[in-house]
Amino acid sequence: MELLNIPYSKYKLRNGLEVILHLSKSAPLVSVNLWYKVGSANEVKGKTGLAHLFEHMMFQGSKNVAKEMHFRYVQEAGGTLNGSTSFDRTNYFEKLPANSLDLALWLESDRMGYFLNALTEEKLKNQKDVVYNERLERYDNQPYGLAWELIVKNLYPDLHPYSWPTIGFPDDIKSYSLEDVKSFFQKYYSPQNSTLVIAGDFEFDEAKKSVEKYFGEITGGNSFHKPKIPDDFLLKSNKLIEHSDQVQLERIYLAFPTCKVFDNDDAPLEILSAILTGSKGSRLHKKLVIEEELAQDVSAFQFSGKYGGHFMIAATVKPGVKIDRVKKIIFNEIEEVTKNGITAKELTRSKNSISSHFVFGLQNLDSLADQMNLYNFYLNEPNSFTFDLNRYLSVDENQIGNVCNRYLTKPYLELIIIPKK
Repeated sequence: MELLNIPYSKYKLRNGLEVILHLSKSAPLVSVNLWYKVGSANEVKGKTGLAHLFEHMMFQGSKNVAKEMHFRYVQEAGGTLNGSTSFDRTNYFEKLPANSLDLALWLESDRMGYFLNALTEEKLKNQKDVVYNERLERYDNQPYGLAWELIVKNLYPDLHPYSWPTIGFPDDIKSYSLEDVKSFFQKYYSPQNSTLVIAGDFEFDEAKKSVEKYFGEITGGNSFHKPKIPDDFLLKSNKLIEHSDQVQLERIYLAFPTCKVFDNDDAPLEILSAILTGSKGSRLHKKLVIEEELAQDVSAFQFSGKYGGHFMIAATVKPGVKIDRVKKIIFNEIEEVTKNGITAKELTRSKNSISSHFVFGLQNLDSLADQMNLYNFYLNEPNSFTFDLNRYLSVDENQIGNVCNRYLTKPYLELIIIPKK
């Protein structure tokens, strides 16, 4: 598909910064998307959440940009901006009118090269409080908010880098010192550990000059912590965890160890999740929510990252319904797919849904730039759009039954959230 062929130029500065340029004159906008190759997987036990803290700290000012002014400069120029943190990476991005490209490059380069010049104990304390309160609001005090933490903590081996939540544990958040922050920044926030994508309406040669102007003299960073991955990703036996919470309805989570991102089984597992819960006509939604009326909702998804993955099914049980009834139907459907496979109609419907979402995402300049960074990070090829979509379109019915048997019939983690009495 011509639509999926995204031309680009990729090169490196002398300091190691990788730069990817994609020219598009479809709108007078430009997207600047910067990935640092550091996420919560690069942390160590006792200092979890540092990568996420930096997502906050990097907006607190640098040598030439006062606190909160990063937001103000971009928004006053008519742009938008944000950042995010995952297990594997941290990204920062701006979308601005085309004539404001230099503004975004200056802002990003100033905090990459001169963040430590403006770091203070007061700023650190302030953002530790912000992150701690964010954790309380989104995790500890949110109904079912601790489910993800309980799942990764108990599903992955003890020292696996996915065995703690990206936001970090409460005691770790409180313990960060100024030295922790300085050390983390010096280790990971450097040109040679980052990739800059510029996509949109700009002049190619002028953009290259601007990148060199703002980033060319930045140095530092050459010692990266690479996670040690335990060999055994599988559970020896089923694990059951019960957690009481301030909720009205019980919820069951089933998590199965699976595969890494872009593994051969990754796309079939995603299609399997769509067949089970991706629409009103999907198997588990139809059975549990519509026909049997046992559950308020049911969902499934395949999570996959650089160092591992898992498949998860979750269902919120209606009042008076025993969780075992819901669990039995879930496993009956897994057995049905394993033994008898799926229909051609189910496979086509799932592929069509995935394809439409995929193509729709390319119409957003921010999403396009971020996806190029993602492909470059995992595949070392920013223009992997056709390859990625073909992973799904080439899946056949037999593969769905095979991955269901390979992963969903093996030992799993069961988490039950029950209302506090």
